[in-house]
Amino acid sequence: MKRTYSRWQKLRQLFAVLIPICVTQLAIVSTGFFNTVMAGQVSGQDLAGVAAGVNLFYPPFVALLGIVSGLTPTISQLYGADKVKKIPNIVRQAFYWSLLLSLIFMGLGYLLVPGIIDMMELEPKVAQVMEGYLIAVSFGIVPVFLAAVLRNFIDAHGMTRLTMIITLVTVPLNICLNYLFMYGVWGFPALGGVGAGVGSAITWCLSLLLNALVVCRIGAFDHYRLFSHFPRPDFREWKIQLSLGIPIGATIFCESSIFGLVGLLMSAYGTSVMAAHQAAFNYSSVVYVIPMSISMALAILVGFELGAKRPGDAWQYSSLGRWASLLLVGVIVAILYTEREMVAAIYTKDAAVHELLLVFIIYATAMQGADCINAPLQGTLRGCKDVRVTFILALVSFWAIGLPSGWLLAHQGGMGPYGYWAGLIAGVLAGALMLMARLEKLKKKWA
Repeated sequence: MKRTYSRWQKLRQLFAVLIPICVTQLAIVSTGFFNTVMAGQVSGQDLAGVAAGVNLFYPPFVALLGIVSGLTPTISQLYGADKVKKIPNIVRQAFYWSLLLSLIFMGLGYLLVPGIIDMMELEPKVAQVMEGYLIAVSFGIVPVFLAAVLRNFIDAHGMTRLTMIITLVTVPLNICLNYLFMYGVWGFPALGGVGAGVGSAITWCLSLLLNALVVCRIGAFDHYRLFSHFPRPDFREWKIQLSLGIPIGATIFCESSIFGLVGLLMSAYGTSVMAAHQAAFNYSSVVYVIPMSISMALAILVGFELGAKRPGDAWQYSSLGRWASLLLVGVIVAILYTEREMVAAIYTKDAAVHELLLVFIIYATAMQGADCINAPLQGTLRGCKDVRVTFILALVSFWAIGLPSGWLLAHQGGMGPYGYWAGLIAGVLAGALMLMARLEKLKKKWA
């Protein structure tokens, strides 16, 4: 990254950072897309089992990875302030605490998941697929957490093309492995939905290896000598980093857990509704790649400019990112909405699921309209390291507004399963308004 002097230069640098992130996130989300589609082609029960496993696993998983993502604004600000000598120790200490987080996550999973599955009272086949998927995917947890430290280190330098290349290598492999283990071709066991977990675990191990090779061999990073030695754990540094990372992870958990909870609540409406909801959520996640990627790019660029004591440039990046999100998402959702019959047909051959999915897609489209406003604001505030207030606002918008209003619309408003989506949309929009107000307050502080 480098200093820019005009809006055109900023727009070019924004897209130079953004496009690789977008490709990377699209590739990652495509894994979930193909998992969902391939599981749906095995059977509706396999799709429901994978959906239940994903809804239980991913909220805490992405929240803990969100804690690791707190490294990005820290490193980008140090890089912008030309204080690069402090970076290696931060990364090495992050290896320690991220390893601890991954082990805690695995341990809690093995203790709690069997009881949770029993409480859900799923169909036997759905419960079997769910449990098998979670056991299989757990073997990749430690590697993916360590890889996340390296990925955030690389991205914080604006070298997002490298993580894009790594992802473009690993994701096709993940899809191929899922195909082999789900359908049992070329002598591999036919594991159905469980095979998606096996493929993901193997891929995460490879991702760690590739990220380690990049930071050891690429000229922009080899001078850091990250693996030359490992100091003793520095709990003071842990406290500093976790004080930034935990609010980010908690914010992500507020968002992801509420979608996971709603996914689990869909089980009360039957397997078809549960499968249709998961397909719509997966569709929504694919579109969300754009505002999410813009959010990540803004966290890097805003952090870089604030580290260099250039707040005016930081706010210009924020404005450009917000407009880009509105325009890009608006065009894409308009196209996909008009072709929703085709979109639904991609996900399922089941007539009942197909009809339900057509309605869910309407709500998913509205959700993306709200997200394209909310996400860039979050990225800007993370670049400012303003993470505690952001967490509180996320807690209010999702859990005090979104879920209660969704429950009321579902059970008292006669909207059934669609009421939860309507409530979440309201929560996201309320959150966006509160984030706007917070950003305006921060601008005055940095003025």
